Amino acid sequence: MNRVPVLVVGGGGAGLTASMLLANLDIEHLLINSRPGTSDLPKAHVLNLRAMEILDDVGAADRISEKSTPPEAMAATAFYAGFGGDDPDAGRRIAKLQSWGAGGTDGNWREASPMIQRNLPQIRLEPLLRERAEELSPGRIRFNHELTGLEQSGDAVLATVRDNDSGEQYEVTADYVIAADGGRTVPGLLGIEYEGLGTVSETATLHVSADFSDLAIDDDVLIRWTISPVSGAGVVMVPMGPEKWGPESEEWVIHIQYLVGDPREITDEEVLADVRSAMEIGELPMDIHKISRWTVEAVLASSFRSGRVFLVGDCAHKHPPTGGLGLTSAIHDVHNLTWKIASVLKGEAGESLLETYEPERRPVVARNAQRSLENAINHLGTMAEIGVTPENSTEENWAAMKRLWNEDPADQEFREKVARGARSQSMEFNELNVEYGYAYDSAAVVPDGSPPAPNPDEVRIYLPSTRPGSPLPHAWLDDLEGNRQPIKDLVRPGRFLLIAGEEGDEWLQAANDLAGSAKVPLDSLRIGHIDGDLFDPQLTWIRNRGIEPDGAILVRPDRFVAWRSMSSASNPGQTLAKALTSVLGREVHMPEGAAA
Repeated sequence: MNRVPVLVVGGGGAGLTASMLLANLDIEHLLINSRPGTSDLPKAHVLNLRAMEILDDVGAADRISEKSTPPEAMAATAFYAGFGGDDPDAGRRIAKLQSWGAGGTDGNWREASPMIQRNLPQIRLEPLLRERAEELSPGRIRFNHELTGLEQSGDAVLATVRDNDSGEQYEVTADYVIAADGGRTVPGLLGIEYEGLGTVSETATLHVSADFSDLAIDDDVLIRWTISPVSGAGVVMVPMGPEKWGPESEEWVIHIQYLVGDPREITDEEVLADVRSAMEIGELPMDIHKISRWTVEAVLASSFRSGRVFLVGDCAHKHPPTGGLGLTSAIHDVHNLTWKIASVLKGEAGESLLETYEPERRPVVARNAQRSLENAINHLGTMAEIGVTPENSTEENWAAMKRLWNEDPADQEFREKVARGARSQSMEFNELNVEYGYAYDSAAVVPDGSPPAPNPDEVRIYLPSTRPGSPLPHAWLDDLEGNRQPIKDLVRPGRFLLIAGEEGDEWLQAANDLAGSAKVPLDSLRIGHIDGDLFDPQLTWIRNRGIEPDGAILVRPDRFVAWRSMSSASNPGQTLAKALTSVLGREVHMPEGAAA
């Protein structure tokens, strides 16, 4: 029998990231995955800023960036009238939108994070994550090992595992289990059900090798939303690289929509025929790698925890792909969870800290799932406003779309309405506050009574803040020698960080006393523009820190603000100890004889 502190079930994006984070936290663990290899489905591909920050923490970001879509080839998304065919307007662009930070050129996105958005299909991402996980935990990443049973006692979880190569079964006892198997096994064993938030359509996806360079336009466009006059529905095209991108990409993913409840038994041959017809590409050569079918829907698990088992990623929540919030939410889940498990295992926190996982993550992923649904529905609304439907003939659909660029004054209002609808889709490709600006509210956050700042657009505009529960605002900082680093790198794995103003020496003394005697993993420093331990040359931190020069902020290991004091306190040590007691769920006391 194997005994490990943590068993990770599932070797996809969530499970492999959990493994890497646990390794960074010096937590022994075992990862099992039922399949012999990583996913052969190229579905998830967008990696947002926070996901890239987390992957940077574990040493995987550079190799991902090397294989990712070049930033300039994912700076935009666009909508097109058809794709191939004989009509002179086939493939004409209807609208074009900036997407995901415009390839790193949008100042709002640059000010939010030291990273930029990346794009790498799941079939190429997961092997890189597996490679890094195996480097960090050699011999502890077991593919083709399948969970077959799960029993819990008061102080452990007993898992039964089958080695699919040999057919032998063995048992693993763990203190905690992270369920990252996409919901295939663990929820059923635990009796956890799913609640549906909504269904939009049925979709078939083709992964193909093909040369579309004579038909596709726009080198900077990543996702191409083609409105097919033949089918009256949308066809989505995403380049897959791996060496060339944009119109010259060697591989593509093509999504074609079907109505919910379509009674036909649609074979692979029919899917391929439907795609060729909708795109009007005739017999253009395509090498088919895989055809899959799935439902565009959003669901949430009834609970994200059962005893010592925690659900993450698709095991806890499933999203439509619109917005690219599924894989990134999974990575955010394990970032929230792993440091908490590590803190409890090391005796640094009480068990109650684990109770904050679901209250923090559930509202965030519920919002993400809802946003994904809204994004998908908005696409259908755009087609409806243009007047393209499956019920129309090809000629009728073309006539509707041509109204967008004719010069008839009678169609001016129609053109403005459609343009407005297209602009509204920026809520999918410019949802910076959804992706990065979400905040937590739980017992692991000490409120200071301050209200959230008014936000004119809760989807698109991220307002950096140190209000407790908020993500740590980004800033570039210099040391005495002028070496520059992002503020995120000051937060070390599994450790809290106290950031004081340039006059916050008393806070640093209190933090040092607590770290030295109260078994609190706590670092501390002062940041100022002219004075301090690190310096803020661009005054970015000074603008966003929300405290006076003698105030302080406590940052959690996942880089969310746990507590702050706007200015000095009469007893900094006791004040900080009280905050840590609340966050960690155990009593933290200042040592006897320590300075107040």
